[in-house]
Amino acid sequence: MAVVLYHADIPGFTGGFLGVDVFFVISGYLITQILVSGGFDGRAWIIHFYERRVRRIVPALAVLVASCMVAAYFLLMPR
Repeated sequence: MAVVLYHADIPGFTGGFLGVDVFFVISGYLITQILVSGGFDGRAWIIHFYERRVRRIVPALAVLVASCMVAAYFLLMPR
């Protein structure tokens, strides 16, 4: 949130990039734990790992892209 407020030029917010760094560290740690505890046994498990990530991320991505396309049609098209 601090990064968003920084980019909105709100006084008192000088960065907030530490939060982004912490997010990357925590997500990297969690992904590593999933890989290690999942019985990493080669290529088949990696494919399964990425398949689960795609199934979780793609539905939200599809909604976001569709929403942006509809908004862009109404907001960015010439009259």
